[in-house]
Amino acid sequence: MKPELKEKDAMICRACGREERASEGYPCEVCSTFICLPCTNRGVLRCKKCDAKPEPR
Repeated sequence: MKPELKEKDAMICRACGREERASEGYPCEVCSTFICLPCTNRGVLRCKKCDAKPEPR
């Protein structure tokens, strides 16, 4: 009988909140937090926190 694995290869997307495999995503272009692949495919490049910040002029 195999022992149950307690490790997870998942991260929470900082744009939509979904839990996705860590290897299937890209970093936020500002702070490098995890953005899932579906969000990246929709054109999301920044996490919610960075997207809410005003852009520097």
